[in-house]
Amino acid sequence: MGSRLLKSLAIGVSAAAMTLVAYSAAEADYLPVQNLTFSTYSGANPKDYFSTVNPSGWYRGTPGVNGDLVFIDAPGTATTTGGGPNSYAVYGPFADPPPGGNFVQADGNPDYFSTFNQDITGLVIGQVYTLSFWQAAGQQVGFTGDTTEQWRVFFGSNSATNFLSNAEYDSPVMSTPSQGVSAWNLVTLEITAQATSGTLTFLAWGDGGSTVNLPPTVFLAGVNTPTGAPEPATLSLLGAGLAGIAMRRRAKRKASA
Repeated sequence: MGSRLLKSLAIGVSAAAMTLVAYSAAEADYLPVQNLTFSTYSGANPKDYFSTVNPSGWYRGTPGVNGDLVFIDAPGTATTTGGGPNSYAVYGPFADPPPGGNFVQADGNPDYFSTFNQDITGLVIGQVYTLSFWQAAGQQVGFTGDTTEQWRVFFGSNSATNFLSNAEYDSPVMSTPSQGVSAWNLVTLEITAQATSGTLTFLAWGDGGSTVNLPPTVFLAGVNTPTGAPEPATLSLLGAGLAGIAMRRRAKRKASA
């Protein structure tokens, strides 16, 4: 009985160890984005303009011809106005994002050219990296009409002012009914590093580039938020297996004494 128990524990610790190794390998493949939920910032409390909140590691691109309509929203504020004089609410009910934390709200009308960026370093040339994030959509209160929304994502060695020359990776298109919302959905993209560093750019894009001001509003949250952490049961199994190995070693020492 004792021998079978020790054997089971040894198998358990091997399985747990392999799980942890696989988890670590998967994590290493994520594009190394910082401040995943925009919850670390040095400016005003959200809801407010992206630049006014000033989330760590992120920065705004050049605003569109009609102004700056990119905001950082705190949980529960998508349907309210905020600190910025042009901030606006979308129709509700609108759920907070699954990963928690703050999130981005941006007008998808190209006249408001809504970009924000992060510079990424420490990459391996030729390696494929995973970029994931949550997206949702809505419509500004007071407007009507069906809309479509998505994020145009760019990554490459060109700067944020020349991002259109970088490789483009687009999220799936959402279709939002008049005065309605599109629920949060997880987007996963695969990005190949062409250099050891690059600029990651997000551009809110609505109605296929139409400038008709309905307007389509695009939300983004939880960039590369980890979803594959080992379950508590796995960690417990690992602890039990290590304990079993220690017991077996003590038994061998007593037998040889």
